[in-house]
Amino acid sequence: MTVQDLRDVLRERAEAPSPGNPNRHDQVSARIRRTRLRRRATAGAGAAAAAFVASAVVGVLLLPGTAPEVISAARVVQEMPAGLPEKFTAGDGTAYRRLAVGTIKKEGAKKVSLTVPVSGKPLDVAMTCDGEDFVNTPRVSVNGNADTGAQVLPCGKAMELRPLSLVRRGATEATVTFDTTVVGRGCVQRKKDGPCVTPEPKVATWNVAVYEWTPPARRVEPEPVKDFPDRVDGWKLARSAAGVSDRDSSFTLVVKSASGKIGMDQLCTGDLAARMWFKIRVNGTDAPMVGGCNVWKSGDYPMALSEYDVPKGSRVTITGKIGFWGEYTHRPVRWSAGVYVK
Repeated sequence: MTVQDLRDVLRERAEAPSPGNPNRHDQVSARIRRTRLRRRATAGAGAAAAAFVASAVVGVLLLPGTAPEVISAARVVQEMPAGLPEKFTAGDGTAYRRLAVGTIKKEGAKKVSLTVPVSGKPLDVAMTCDGEDFVNTPRVSVNGNADTGAQVLPCGKAMELRPLSLVRRGATEATVTFDTTVVGRGCVQRKKDGPCVTPEPKVATWNVAVYEWTPPARRVEPEPVKDFPDRVDGWKLARSAAGVSDRDSSFTLVVKSASGKIGMDQLCTGDLAARMWFKIRVNGTDAPMVGGCNVWKSGDYPMALSEYDVPKGSRVTITGKIGFWGEYTHRPVRWSAGVYVK
């Protein structure tokens, strides 16, 4: 979380009443993560149609040598220390192996391509960065085709992983390009009801890699999801639905709102929670897709409501469809969706 991120959220909530909660860090972080993912979903719809031109391989190391470093992650991969290790184990026991690594430096080429062997196992991309680049997070393409599911959150020192979804079945190799030259992605609303403006890009050095992972031999059962709070920040929980991703892929909830406003939130457990997406329809009308799902284990409830205007006092039907970016063999996510009213 950068200073700019924090300022954006504080501006967004400046005119709202104080929630009386002195421990807002988890909630602020969650709102930033969800805001970033929504920007990705909005911007990615247009970017996915554009072709990327593969560049020459820059600073690439394929298939590292013997005796690699092995890191066992006690938490989810996104919380691992900085760096791009040659091998590591995710929190659910999944083994990862680095296939290639490269760098996009502050000065010099603004994109890098990594050509990696394809064995049929799932592939992920990983990034860390030194600096604060809120706009020009590298866009990821596979063999020249933009891979929307692989877009990674903005600059941070902790490693972020996202799946590659466009690797052709039966292929023996793939060229993955990380490109920071695509500009104008995403925007920030500085004031309530104000225009959404594109932030100025900041300079950063990006370390990027492609990983192969081996699905667990057996299905990993995700732990139970914590219950939504009954009341939070003036909202009251009206209805909720729950399930496990490899068994339950949809839900329907019916509520009434006296004020004409409803808020939806999602909570999950499982290492791949950040890869889930929720397609929501409110009274038959498509709402913006929600990408990612918060994992709440302790501390304050990481509220990140998606708010919708609905007819006052009328029955409102909310339907949801749930899916994944990338592969998730034997790595299901337990999810819960809640609807709040005022």
